[in-house]
Amino acid sequence: MDISATDILLWGALPYVMVVVLVGGLVWRYKYDQFGWTTRSSQLYESRLLRIASPLFHFGLLAVIAGHFFGLVIPMAWTQAVGMSQEFYHFNALFVGGVAGVGTLGGILLLIYRRRTTGPVFMATTKNDKTMYVVLTAAIVFGLWTTLASVFEGEHGHNYRETVAPWFRSLFIFQPDIAAMAAAPFSFHLHTVVGMALFVIWPFTRLVHAFTAPFHYLFRPYIVYRSRDQEGRRAGAPTARTSGTAARRGWSAVGTRDRDTRNR
Repeated sequence: MDISATDILLWGALPYVMVVVLVGGLVWRYKYDQFGWTTRSSQLYESRLLRIASPLFHFGLLAVIAGHFFGLVIPMAWTQAVGMSQEFYHFNALFVGGVAGVGTLGGILLLIYRRRTTGPVFMATTKNDKTMYVVLTAAIVFGLWTTLASVFEGEHGHNYRETVAPWFRSLFIFQPDIAAMAAAPFSFHLHTVVGMALFVIWPFTRLVHAFTAPFHYLFRPYIVYRSRDQEGRRAGAPTARTSGTAARRGWSAVGTRDRDTRNR
């Protein structure tokens, strides 16, 4: 297969340009704009739609990312070695990918609807936000397009694990398999280009908050509240100690030396 200059530019050079801009942009943003490293939450303006749209989008996106990792990083030979047939993999990829894609698309459309129809939220929307929403939605739509196209094509559909996946893995060893990616259909080309454009603008938008997700919340210790037994006893209010009710584990009263001394 002949490789054109466009193929070399798109599948040989552009991925590395994207990584340089992504990493460099994150470093620059962290160094010069730490106060802007935020989602600029608009929950105070409207929360009813946000309670539905935000979890739908974020959980759907996590499933999409997991699907991309499984399909692009894990070679087809590995899944076949553990007894997973291509038909079984294809069915699960289409089913899970389709559900995740529809959920993610529904979530982002609800977020856009909320931002457009809620006055204070719309007033807080910048041109940067609008560009981000357009590129992000396009990436989701084109990704869902490739998934649905595979459903209608059935057994004759394109197997991206023989073209896109080898190209993706080859990037990490700095030997891009340009011919493999060039052999993929146009829909995969479009989805890939838009995806790279999304990562290029990522550090300069509110999406940057994804790199500082508060995972430490899962491992932080419990919050310990100071005891108010002394005040409650003086006011005549029943407490766990005076009423004879056993305190629940983890909720036992905690006294402090300064307060105990002050209340004597």
